[in-house]
Order: sequence, then C-alpha cells, then structure tokens
Amino acid sequence: MTVGTDDAAPTARDRFERLHAEIRTRICLLDYAPGTRLSEEALAAEFGVSRTPLRRVLVRLEGEGLLQSVHGVGTFVTDVDIEELAQTYQLRLELAELTGKLDPVVPDAELWAEFQRLSARSKAVVHNPDPRRFAELNMDFFLALIRLTENEPLRAISERLYFRTTRIWLMSVFASKIDLRDEVDIFDREVHDVLRALEIGDLRAAALIQRAHISMSFERMRKGFQAKS
Repeated sequence: MTVGTDDAAPTARDRFERLHAEIRTRICLLDYAPGTRLSEEALAAEFGVSRTPLRRVLVRLEGEGLLQSVHGVGTFVTDVDIEELAQTYQLRLELAELTGKLDPVVPDAELWAEFQRLSARSKAVVHNPDPRRFAELNMDFFLALIRLTENEPLRAISERLYFRTTRIWLMSVFASKIDLRDEVDIFDREVHDVLRALEIGDLRAAALIQRAHISMSFERMRKGFQAKS
C-alpha cells in the first residue's frame, strides 16, 4: 500500500502522519504482536517510501513506548503489562476529566455526524461481537472524543497515552481474561450516555462519563488478569 493517494497532493508531513497512524494502528490491533521484529525494508516497499522517513516514524513510535530498537538486532514491538501501566491509566483518568474543562468545544455538524455513525457501529457490534471490529470502534470513538477540546497539548498527551495502553484490552479478550460481550454492552452504554450529555451541551458530564468508563475498564482488566494468574 502506498501512503497518500488523495486527489490533493499530500505534503511530506501528511505522509509522515499517515504512515505513523497506520503502523500504530497495526500495533494496537495486534497485527504486529508484542515481540514482532519490524523489517524496515519490507515496510518501505509496502508503503512506497524511502527508509529515511520510515525510520523517523519508527523513532517516534519508540518514543511513544510502542517499539524498542535493539542496536545491531532490529526494531521490535514492545510488550505490555497491566500493572506496569497502572500509573498511565491513572493519568488518563485525570486527562479525560480535563477535556470537559480546558477549552471544551461543542461538536459541530461534522463531529456530531461522526458520533452518530459511531453509535450505529456500536449497535452493530452489540448484535455481532467481534474483537477486531470493537477495537477499531473503540479507537475511533476515542479520537472523536478528544476533538471535544481545542487544547492541543491535552489532545496530544491524551492520544499518546491512549495508544500506549489500548493493546491491553484486546490482549485481555484473546486471553479470555474479560468477556467480550459484556465489554461491548458496557461500551454501547458509554456511547449512549456521552451522546445524551452532548445533546444537552453538557461537555463536562461527557468527560466525566468517559473518565468513569476508563476507570471501570481498567479495574475489570486488572481483576481478570489476577483471576487468571
């Protein structure tokens, strides 16, 4: 797949961001499982880019905690441990609440339409639970939620921490540590409650709902891992 095929010619920055987002998504959806060695040559050929911009993307992903470069050996997808990331989850809780306080913005027509599409996707997953489709939906819902604040540093930090922790949920499902159907039902209620808060313009309530669900999700995963260990 070649990066950047839109009608408008993408800039070098656009190509960098798209390549970064695609590789990050593959890591978070476990297409590249923990421990996988990424081949620069293969990735450069697949995306139709030179090794230089690809290396810049890999360095950024390493800084985000998703990759680890071993000198003379290669670049590997990092492993994740729920207890090691407990403090990261705690910070995510506080950041979620801040989205309703720091430069909150009422969703415009485009963003509201996106939330409606996400709600429809959520209902579809409830009727036919699938871990990958649910993981993709969860990521898209998060990316829509952070558009509810215009505070760019807050958005950047929230996004970085989200993608650092999101693999834990999917790994929990595949290891049967949490129940997929229960998770789907809980998530659908979260989407419903967030949209109701947005309908009445209560951005702080929407942020608090997100905070509560992050907290409950982490506790369910923690207990699931403890029960299976």
